Amino acid sequence: MTVRQFLTFAGLAAAVLLASGCTPEEEEAPEAPRLVRVVTVEPEEEGRTVSLTGTVEAKREVDLAFRVGGRMTERPVNVGDMLEAGTTVARLDPINEQNALLSANANLAAAEARLVEAQLDFDRQSHLYERNVVARARLDNASQVLRSAQSAVDDAQARSDLAQTRLDDTELRADAPGTVIARGAEIGEIVQPGQMIVRVARDDGRDAVFDAPANLMGTVPPYTEIGIALTMDPAVTASGRIREVSPQADATTGTFRVRVGLDNPPPEMRLGSTVTGQVRLGGAAGVIIPATALTSLDGAPAVWVVDPATSTVALRPVEVAEHRPSTVIVATGLQSGELVVTAGVQALRPGQAVRLPDARS
Repeated sequence: MTVRQFLTFAGLAAAVLLASGCTPEEEEAPEAPRLVRVVTVEPEEEGRTVSLTGTVEAKREVDLAFRVGGRMTERPVNVGDMLEAGTTVARLDPINEQNALLSANANLAAAEARLVEAQLDFDRQSHLYERNVVARARLDNASQVLRSAQSAVDDAQARSDLAQTRLDDTELRADAPGTVIARGAEIGEIVQPGQMIVRVARDDGRDAVFDAPANLMGTVPPYTEIGIALTMDPAVTASGRIREVSPQADATTGTFRVRVGLDNPPPEMRLGSTVTGQVRLGGAAGVIIPATALTSLDGAPAVWVVDPATSTVALRPVEVAEHRPSTVIVATGLQSGELVVTAGVQALRPGQAVRLPDARS
């Protein structure tokens, strides 16, 4: 073979190799198993237990305030003090109300004197009329004066009673037993009618207050008993039932305020104590998997299941019974103990070899 013939043969061989897309040394390498993250499916019993953390608050909190305004001269109670019914909470300077009462009483005395005079005149005119000494008009006039005098006395009496009430209102008293939990004014301050002086947590019951997420709203049946335990000492327990649910979510957290009325709470559950509430909710039975494991097959939910014998994956349709924030409950299609791929589900294909994170290549 000449040099020309050798070069021609070599060129033809190179052209054939280039057309085939490989070199003499290249062979098609087998695909390496894809590393996947899996989870072992777990059974989900009928229903689930929900736990929330909250605080103990009084069933009723009342703001005590004066019905009249003025300068506060005394406030003998402070935050944390225990009050009994009738305990003096604060006092206002009573000088204005005392003067108003003196004036009202003086007007009442004057009106009563005019009434006595009118009554005597009416009696005299009545006696004279019976003897035909005076005309009927004189008697009618005396009767009208008597009625006017009586009305003046009634008005003066009402004003005197009002002045006495305003004087009494310069002393603020507790109307029921409770504990002072806040104060709204200090001694020497000019307070307005209705301004909160102290806030009292009454002793007629306690609530466990929780901020519940929106997905729990409507899932707790009415009158369901809720277990309450002191967070710092779970051995201290109580029970209760939902007493009040806020109709509107909090604008910041998106949660709903729920108040659980406690039945005979132990003394350890003081106001402000942190408690944990638990309630078992009804729900669908099945197996639980992470929400990231879900993909689709012909528009229906599906998951990738790993066959441990062959280390390959298969796409299996499932029926989802319940969606939760980070998990789903699968009613049919999976068995407890099977391995389900939870990450990279969109990059798999049926029959593809996979490798688990703890397996050695």
